[in-house]
Amino acid sequence: MATTRTRALDAAVALVGESGIRALTHARVDERADLPKGSTSNWFRSREALVAGVVAWLAERERADFAATEAPTVETPEHLVDAMTGMITVQTGPLAARTRARYALFLEAAGDAQLLAPLLEQRRVFVEWTTVLLERIGARSPQEAVRTLMAAAEGIVLHRVTVDPDAEIRPVIDRAVRACLN
Repeated sequence: MATTRTRALDAAVALVGESGIRALTHARVDERADLPKGSTSNWFRSREALVAGVVAWLAERERADFAATEAPTVETPEHLVDAMTGMITVQTGPLAARTRARYALFLEAAGDAQLLAPLLEQRRVFVEWTTVLLERIGARSPQEAVRTLMAAAEGIVLHRVTVDPDAEIRPVIDRAVRACLN
């Protein structure tokens, strides 16, 4: 059985992902998590503490998901296209609300280095992993190529969770991966 804190944090991520950062209040989290009134404020005394808790929780959940997922075998450009397309499909499909929450929290934390740190650490791990894969498939400059691939991937993710949930992923990622090899 999930703890009160876990239920509150899961509900908070869902609220932010579905209704934006302004929806994040202690009362709404309690209601969404079906917790007694005041439960969330027992864990997070202020809104600032709640936002910080949600940021840390989101980064923790994404790290756990990444660690639990069997790493795809990536030996060719096609494998990388498959892996990135699969990840983006999940991020913009079943995990779309969580993805929107991540973007909202990035924007909320933009002026606060301490608040932003868990999200940036999570991103750093993903960039390192992607750099290794680009090197493995023959990118001439993996450190430069990763910026191109990440920009394309982040662009299609943002487009799908905000404008067009059915936008094709594979052609965009395929072009980006091919560009990374030159």
